[in-house]
Amino acid sequence: MNTSVELCGVTLKNPVMTASGTFGSGAEYSEFTDLNRLGAVVTKGVANVPWPGNPTPRVAEVYGGMLNAVGLQNPGIDLFCERDIPFLKKYDTVTAENLDSIITIEDDELIMAFLDMVENHKMIVENSGLLTVAALRHLDFTGKKVVSILSGGNMDVITMSSVVQHGLIQRDRIFTVSVLIPDKAGELVRVASIIAQNQGNVIKLDHNQFVTTNRNAAVELKVTMEAFGTDHKNQIVKALEDAGCKPKVIRASL
Repeated sequence: MNTSVELCGVTLKNPVMTASGTFGSGAEYSEFTDLNRLGAVVTKGVANVPWPGNPTPRVAEVYGGMLNAVGLQNPGIDLFCERDIPFLKKYDTVTAENLDSIITIEDDELIMAFLDMVENHKMIVENSGLLTVAALRHLDFTGKKVVSILSGGNMDVITMSSVVQHGLIQRDRIFTVSVLIPDKAGELVRVASIIAQNQGNVIKLDHNQFVTTNRNAAVELKVTMEAFGTDHKNQIVKALEDAGCKPKVIRASL
């Protein structure tokens, strides 16, 4: 009987696969079952660096169940390539031979992927579940169909707010500019008017009169504002320059 199936362009001899995270890298269970009988071995997730997990004890029995804090110990990608891939290649099943490359995703890329999902697809996905989306920016899949698997929405409101803010700052949708202006009546209004004329939206002001010993010469005004993106941000900064405000873009703080 032909039990083969096709999954995302990969042909498996049968639809039986292991669950990621519960099967390790296959070696642990090879003494109890023949890996050749499986359609595919789905290994435990691999990190770019190794870590030992939490110290023992990691498991505690409680009434009606148990608590665990394993800490997700991980061998790291180097040991995985050196030890586990050669082991898995010995078996007639879909495993390491289908691994074309390894991509490392930076935290900033995950933030951008999160913002894309929220804004464009109205979906909340935790960072670890966004790895496949963030990886798409590194791949050339012209003319191909790509399935990106999203999983997990385990994110509290505070973390979500922080990720959104960082994403907006990275995209120049929120930025802070420092300007030096004379300490005299009307200067704050003048700066605010320039920003308003260029459709910037001020969300925070910090007026420092003690940036120099001569307040009549200059005081510092830090303005945090919303913009539509990099081009709009540059337009606002250019307008402030033309008005003689000597703007300097600094690290945004909310």
